[in-house]
Amino acid sequence: MHARLDYAAAAPDPLKAMIGLERALAAASLAPALRELVKIRASQINGCAYCLEMHTREALAAGEDPTRLHVLAAWRESPLFSEQERAALAWTEQLTRLAEKGAPDAAFAPARAAFDDRALAELTFLIGAINLWNRLSVGFAVPHPARAGAVPARA
Repeated sequence: MHARLDYAAAAPDPLKAMIGLERALAAASLAPALRELVKIRASQINGCAYCLEMHTREALAAGEDPTRLHVLAAWRESPLFSEQERAALAWTEQLTRLAEKGAPDAAFAPARAAFDDRALAELTFLIGAINLWNRLSVGFAVPHPARAGAVPARA
């Protein structure tokens, strides 16, 4: 798989703005583990291998339990996630699938109950940012890096 376009070279100023947003989100009030769960869940929905590889690797390096990552796509059926994480994951799914169902009050209520104003705004910026990264990587067919020890595809 080869990238269709080097978006970083083609549009460096918007990329700089995205990197600035990422720095602001890294300094935000949201817990690092929660940020990675949100990024991974949105990337699962969007089918972004590049972001899945990166954020899963980063979550594991930060000490995330591998079992939680294995069941993240089915978080509703797992007892491994806190109420706040559940609210964040539900909001992530709602906004990532915005065109399907919008963002009705019933979908907003659990996130509103779980986060204060600042954290909820930061969470929503985070969801928007990962969705843009997913669109860049999927849209331009950016391959994820091969890692040592990764099992190659079989013919």
